[in-house]
Amino acid sequence: MKATHRPDLFTWSGFDEARNLDFNGWAWIRPEGNVLIDPMPMSPHDLRHLDSLGGAAWIFMSNSDHTRAVAELARRFGAKVGAPEAERAGFPILCDAFFDDGDAPVAGLRLVALNGSKTPGELAFVLGDTVIFGDLVRGHVGGRLNLLPDAKLTDRAAAVESLRRLLGFGPFEAVLVGDGWPIFTDGDAKLRALLP
Repeated sequence: MKATHRPDLFTWSGFDEARNLDFNGWAWIRPEGNVLIDPMPMSPHDLRHLDSLGGAAWIFMSNSDHTRAVAELARRFGAKVGAPEAERAGFPILCDAFFDDGDAPVAGLRLVALNGSKTPGELAFVLGDTVIFGDLVRGHVGGRLNLLPDAKLTDRAAAVESLRRLLGFGPFEAVLVGDGWPIFTDGDAKLRALLP
């Protein structure tokens, strides 16, 4: 796994040829049990790295399109699995718990439910001055952020309002994304640039 801007956060990726960008998984290393967010399949090297850091206690998904390697990693590490409450009825894989806006499933992590994205109640993950997005916010070009294209949004106005509300939990230095390039500095300004 690759080091990020914080010693307790790591990432690994898989390149999506159709979109010409990386799909990213995130690992938050903590003494009380490590957390994976939207994990991609892991290479043997990355699995050994995560093993050396204590495996995983929880795996959280931002939305039902990010099941990715969740089931296999949950089996391997004996991790619990969490997903958005708004998708409980039809979620495609087995989960131990469902979470909603304002929930804090582990100490130091706050969940924010986003409206208007391609799935209901998509979760964003707030870790102090860092926020991790699933699909609503992306990084198709290095150094900039972009919203999910209008054709995939269910309600653009609701999506923008969700983003505006999320900014109230900042300021954010880093914005980490499921799809594309993360932002490690001036995250708040880059997010505000997405607002009308």
